[in-house]
Amino acid sequence: MIPAEQLKAIAHWSRELKEEEFERARKGIVTRAFSKGAYVFHVGDRFEQWTGVMSGLASIGMVSAKGKATSLIGVPAGGWFGEGTVLKDEPRRYDVVALRDTQMALMNRATFLWLNENSVAFNRYLVRQLNERLAHFIALAEYHRLLDATARLARNIAWLFNPVLYPRLGMHIEITQEEIGMLSGVSRQIANKALKTLEGKGLVRVEHGGLTVLDLDGLSRYGE
Repeated sequence: MIPAEQLKAIAHWSRELKEEEFERARKGIVTRAFSKGAYVFHVGDRFEQWTGVMSGLASIGMVSAKGKATSLIGVPAGGWFGEGTVLKDEPRRYDVVALRDTQMALMNRATFLWLNENSVAFNRYLVRQLNERLAHFIALAEYHRLLDATARLARNIAWLFNPVLYPRLGMHIEITQEEIGMLSGVSRQIANKALKTLEGKGLVRVEHGGLTVLDLDGLSRYGE
């Protein structure tokens, strides 16, 4: 069971719950630590937990039949994922890997389903979450078809600051250039060049081990 104050700190959605719902939620959550490079879940695993990132950074992706790893999205601290798979009760379709030392909160499926059946506030949150997730994946398809590497990287950074999916971030994130490149589908060298371009335009400030967004709207529109 997770302490009440810790749950409020890591899960924005929990603050909207009634007292009974909140207590049910925290009793159904355990925490686990994963070291950098560790698999949180593999493709084909039975997905029994709805998962939140307490600290660190996770990548959701897959490995092709030829062994090429592809990252689809990154989930920073404050993000929760896997609701669709839990609702459908199906095996995982993607790998989840800790890109750095990462702390996770895991809600068991029975608790998730109880909240889904009994909490209006929780259901409102899920609708917002699923709608935003759909918009994200449609946008990813658009990026890869229409935008160059710098624009794709800019848009992927902007999504990491989405206030619905990742409400805890502020305007700074601890992330390396290698991690940004991985999440954007480009090499570290291309990521470095793209970040210099974005920094030169006053959109971001690149720092040691992280970056600060100076113009989120500009990042979101970069390449138009």
